[in-house]
Amino acid sequence: MAMKRTKTPWMKAEDFGRSLPRGIGVNLLVSDMAAMVAFCGDVLGARIVYADEDFAAIELLGSVFMLHADHSYLDNPMTGSIAGAETRGAGIELRLHGAAPDAIEAAALEHGHIVLAGAVDKPHGLRECYIVGPDGYVFVPSAPLAG
Repeated sequence: MAMKRTKTPWMKAEDFGRSLPRGIGVNLLVSDMAAMVAFCGDVLGARIVYADEDFAAIELLGSVFMLHADHSYLDNPMTGSIAGAETRGAGIELRLHGAAPDAIEAAALEHGHIVLAGAVDKPHGLRECYIVGPDGYVFVPSAPLAG
């Protein structure tokens, strides 16, 4: 594992790992940590729990997900799956239930991100939009339609 971190992390990795709740976790490998952290905060409205050059813990809508810089995964099995990839997560939608699609769409445009589809009411009872973040991950903020 190649680390660029120069400061002391806010907690030990093993303590953070043990603190994660049961359930599904999301970890995104990113080529530009600063750009993805900024996207999460500025566009998605996430709280940045911790971020450095190698790792970030992001809290969004009551869940925590992680970002790992590509260089920190050099000895990980995932390394081969991202080598030479122009975009990441093809076919995966990171759905943000309970988010504000109109506000997130506006923030994405303000910060120069791609809006694949603007906010619209869908037949499945949600208002949603599709936003492309750094490295090509697609985020789908959605809110339930009034009944």
